[in-house]
Amino acid sequence: MKNALTRFYALLCALSALSMVATFVVVMLGIIGRETDWFNLRGLDAYAGYSIAAALFLALPETLRRGDHIRVTLLLQRLPERARRLMEFWCLGAGVALALYLAWYACRLVWVSMSTHDISPSSDATPMWIPQIAMALGCIGLAVALAQALFSHLRGDEFYQPISGEAAHVE
Repeated sequence: MKNALTRFYALLCALSALSMVATFVVVMLGIIGRETDWFNLRGLDAYAGYSIAAALFLALPETLRRGDHIRVTLLLQRLPERARRLMEFWCLGAGVALALYLAWYACRLVWVSMSTHDISPSSDATPMWIPQIAMALGCIGLAVALAQALFSHLRGDEFYQPISGEAAHVE
């Protein structure tokens, strides 16, 4: 199960990287089109925004797995071992609850947008459920990753897999 979840997080991270490349391509197309008056594609700004949002949300689970989310460890470092474990359990539990809440409403937003035929208010007129899928997937992935971190913490295993041996630079 752990390997399947790791592959799921890696897939979402790869989709996030693809979204970043799409953002670059869309922005470059907009610049080239404006500078050369060669073509004028409507809605490029909206597509760049959709791609940036997709990159952000899809990277959430892998970022958590690598230990790169911002954590305030100043208090945790000063607590005794038992109190630190309890505080980490509470924080992970609260994180799971909040992530599940966010994932529920992100999925609900996709459903409502699809059922009401909501379209983008900008000139691209994209059905809104299409870019919202990436947000919902990222939120689901974050909720699953936080739940996995909570269960790993309860078993005494280490969930975070930093890329290097040093602590994350965000702590």
